[in-house]
Amino acid sequence: MWTAVAGTVFIAAAAFWLSFTALADLARRSGVDESQAWAWPLIVDGIIVVATVSVVALAGQRAAWYPWLLLMAGAAVSVAANAIHAVVAADADVPSALAGAVAAVPPLVLLAITHLTVVLTRRFRTEPSPQTAEVVSGVIEYLAPEAPAHLAPRELALRMKEDGMTNKAIARATGVHPSTVGRWLSTPSLAAAPEGGAL
Repeated sequence: MWTAVAGTVFIAAAAFWLSFTALADLARRSGVDESQAWAWPLIVDGIIVVATVSVVALAGQRAAWYPWLLLMAGAAVSVAANAIHAVVAADADVPSALAGAVAAVPPLVLLAITHLTVVLTRRFRTEPSPQTAEVVSGVIEYLAPEAPAHLAPRELALRMKEDGMTNKAIARATGVHPSTVGRWLSTPSLAAAPEGGAL
């Protein structure tokens, strides 16, 4: 998993660099001051990265339409701008269609690889580690045999913390993010509230 993530990050960095230099040069050719030209590619390609992360984070929610809109708009602007730069800057003997097609690859790869990176890291965070079953088994042995079936995740987390487990281990055992465990434990009174009940 880490090898895949490292590979996607490397490819994303290379694609971003190629797109960045092309867009910065296009901005300079378009009259943007040289000291400010670097900001334009950050805006154009940066929105692709941020919108992609937002799309994955909001997957399945109604609010996801907005990052999708930003993602499509950012990708369209980046691809078009890279292609225009290639046509303007290419040698006279290079066909415009070929120059534009080659230049469109980096922003498209940036879009695809950013999404892949987010999906991989999200799966890595949520996929149980091999030790999770052992942790859960140990907790069940610690608690009364009939208790786990009746405990809400928050109450279970509180009992694990009382037994000296770290927030990270509790998160693995309950299938939530460590920050969620932190919120649960910062308000212990909520741990006793049944799931779905009034808080």
